[in-house]
Amino acid sequence: MKGVSRWAGLGALAVFLAVLPQALPNNYYVDIAVLAGFNAIICVGLNLLIGYAGQISLGHAGFFGLGAYCSAVLVTHHGWPPVLALLAGAILVGLIAFAIARPILKLKGHYLAMATLGIGIIISIVINTEAGITGGPDGIAAGPFTLGGFTLQGERDWYWVVAGLLLLTIWLATNLVDSPVGRALRALHGSEVGAEVVGVDTTRYKVMVFVVSAVIASVAGSLFAHYVPQLTPTKADFFKSIELVTMVVFGGMASTFGALVGAAFLTTLPQFLTVFEDYEPIILGGIMMGTMIFMPRGLVPTIAAFIQRRRS
Repeated sequence: MKGVSRWAGLGALAVFLAVLPQALPNNYYVDIAVLAGFNAIICVGLNLLIGYAGQISLGHAGFFGLGAYCSAVLVTHHGWPPVLALLAGAILVGLIAFAIARPILKLKGHYLAMATLGIGIIISIVINTEAGITGGPDGIAAGPFTLGGFTLQGERDWYWVVAGLLLLTIWLATNLVDSPVGRALRALHGSEVGAEVVGVDTTRYKVMVFVVSAVIASVAGSLFAHYVPQLTPTKADFFKSIELVTMVVFGGMASTFGALVGAAFLTTLPQFLTVFEDYEPIILGGIMMGTMIFMPRGLVPTIAAFIQRRRS
């Protein structure tokens, strides 16, 4: 039954993504959709770590930034093909995440939050200070993304690439969640001691999901570097990490489609609140506070539970 529901959800999402560009009036809205897609890809991976494994990360934007700058530097300064630069960034981020995961994931609660925050801050400082390589605060231009003689040009080309990657990421995440690995992650989230008692290697699964979520962020970052005209360090700073965590919590932790909805909602909503000018942050904050007060489980799980009760 879960498999049928998963495929139905993926099918509905694929149809929605296929129809959406036809409903958008101009490329400005397509650009917003692309940015929402990038955020959704990162949040789906981050949700595996936070929502399912119960391990907080306040430095995830650092992995996004590492992937982005690795691609930008290799392509701009060394003439690498974008695809190879993307793979190199993913491997680098995966190795870094693997190296730091075992020691920091021994921590719990606010200690773990502070440790991941420190990692993100270190990455942000390096990007800002190594101006000879990264361009410093001014940033760096990665140039267009080319593959086999084809160059991605314009928002609508990028929309289809990001939409395809989003579908692939959700498919991978849902399969992982429904596998024995997913059951181990949920057991770990419920009680780490209890999971160890029944034979779950908690350290192994925590490291694995940390690396997976970091690599997903890196791949999104590498593509993002080629999408924007100028890549700047703000995309890897502390505030970006907080934004990503907020999207996951807002949409609903331990809900893959909740992470998608949270990212889409919080990316697009500020664009529609610009008409309120100075009151935009207040209105946005009020909406988020109201949602968390009346929907503490997040947007999607609360709505799903309501629909289930109505059917019952």
